[in-house]
Amino acid sequence: MSRNTVARLLVGVALASTIIVLALNRSPLDISSVERFTNSLGIWAPIGHVVLFALGTVLFAPGSAFGLAGGALFGPVAGTLLNLTGAILGATASFLVARYLAADSVRARTGVRLERVISGVEAEGWRFVVLARLVPLVPFNLLNYALGLTRIPLLHYVLASLFAMAPGTVAFAWIGHAGKQALDGDAGAISVLAAIAFLPRLVARLREPSGRPPWIEAEELAQNLLTSHPATVIDVRSPEDFNGPLGHIRDARNVPLATILGHLRELASFRDVPIVLVCRTHNMSSSAAEKLATAGFTDIRVLRGGMVRWNECSLPINDRNPQREESQ
Repeated sequence: MSRNTVARLLVGVALASTIIVLALNRSPLDISSVERFTNSLGIWAPIGHVVLFALGTVLFAPGSAFGLAGGALFGPVAGTLLNLTGAILGATASFLVARYLAADSVRARTGVRLERVISGVEAEGWRFVVLARLVPLVPFNLLNYALGLTRIPLLHYVLASLFAMAPGTVAFAWIGHAGKQALDGDAGAISVLAAIAFLPRLVARLREPSGRPPWIEAEELAQNLLTSHPATVIDVRSPEDFNGPLGHIRDARNVPLATILGHLRELASFRDVPIVLVCRTHNMSSSAAEKLATAGFTDIRVLRGGMVRWNECSLPINDRNPQREESQ
């Protein structure tokens, strides 16, 4: 075994051992601990923060702790610059470590399919780096090492990473800064944090397909059915399921999904009245809603969770299953 091989093996073992130890002892790496340690460095705090961020990236430490601490300690602008410097240094170091330790060995043992994947990544070059950073299918720290196994030029990797990492780095620095200001009683910062708290819900709402009919909850439907003008409930399950263990909602009409388009003339009288579609959960009823909407039905809702949710809420059902009736 050559000296070069032995050196690579020792470096790899040391690196893997350190990563494992840190993974088993995450508690020292929370935001407050990082902030306290960095503050203790005095005038060297900015440099110390960059070094810590870089080392943390190499050792698979959670970058969010360093990113938020940078914003809290140095403000949104300086924090962004320091965070980005530390992150890119760490990402570059990981890239070079992987290339030094394992790139040749991996390529020598690569099968035909994996070789094609690696060649495709290399052909895209910086474009793949940007895409992988902006759509993080692979965790940030792992991606740095994975890209080191390719022959993507180092300069292309660094510049593409800088471009793609900048927006997220700005966001973390601003959140860290806003959190610090909120703890100090800044009302404006508290408003920012409140907006951030609702952001995931807003994004999820915006991602919902615009053509999907609105949900109706089980309790809401139950209340509606007690009014003088209740909605028409159409159960799109098979007749066996309609009269099966889950039962069905009282006065519901059974129109199986597979035949629903053949019942359009029969359903025409409900075209302008509220219709609630029901199935076991809500997948089949969502499909039925799309079909009816295409046919011109305008007031359609889907029971969220279907009969499973209806039964969980202990709401009344009609059960025509003779065996179940006998057991009761």
